[in-house]
Amino acid sequence: MSDGRTLNIGEVIDRLRDEFPDVTVSKLRFLESEGLVHPARSRSGYRQFHKADIERVRYILRQQRDHFLPLKVIKKKLATWERGEEPPLPLPGGPPPDAYFAVSRARMTASELAQAAGVSMELISRLVEHGVIDPRKGEKGPEFGDDDAIIVRSAHRLVSYGLEPRHLRSLHLAANRETDLLTQLAGPLLRHPSPANRQRAAEILADCAQAAREMQDAMVRLQLRGLVSEP
Repeated sequence: MSDGRTLNIGEVIDRLRDEFPDVTVSKLRFLESEGLVHPARSRSGYRQFHKADIERVRYILRQQRDHFLPLKVIKKKLATWERGEEPPLPLPGGPPPDAYFAVSRARMTASELAQAAGVSMELISRLVEHGVIDPRKGEKGPEFGDDDAIIVRSAHRLVSYGLEPRHLRSLHLAANRETDLLTQLAGPLLRHPSPANRQRAAEILADCAQAAREMQDAMVRLQLRGLVSEP
C-alpha cells in the first residue's frame, strides 16, 4: 500500500486473517461504532482503510489478544497518541524464543545423567519415582536431556540440606500450575497455529515465563529476608 491505495473492509480482513483468524467484518464495524477506528468513506458510502487505519486495527487487536485490555482502556491509549502526548514506553522484551525454547540433542541414560549431574543413581531413581523428572522413551530405554540435568543438580543442592525428593514434588506441581496459567495467555494463538501465530505465542510464553520467574524469585527473597534479618 505504499502507493496510497486504500482497502475495503473485506480486503482488510484478508490482510489480518493470518495473525487474527477470528477477525470479522462485524468486529471491524464494532470498533468503528465504538470510535476506535475512523476509516474514510467513498462517495458511495463504502469504508476505505488507509495503511495507518490498518495498523491501528492491528494494534487494537493485539492489545486485546496479548494483554486482555478492554476497549475502554485501549481507546484512552489511542487518545494520548492523537493528542500528541508521549505513548507509554514499551515493556522490555523477554528472551528470544529460539534461545529460550532451544532443545539440545543430548540424550542421556539414567547412569549418564547421574554422572553429568554428579549425583548417585539412587537420587535419580527417587526423583523419577516422585515425578520430579520425567524420562522420555528412547530406542534403548528411558532417556533424559539437559534440562533434566539442571533439575537434578538443583535437587541435589536441596537434598544436601535435608529435604527429601518427595518434598520436591511440590515444586514440580507449582511448575505445572504456572505452565497452565501462562498457557492461557497464548491459548487463542495456539488454537489457530499459523506460523505467525505460533511465533507470537512463543514470544509471549518466553517473555511471561521469564517475568513469572523473576516475580517468584523476588517474592521468595522478600519473605526469606524477613527470617534472616535482625529483629
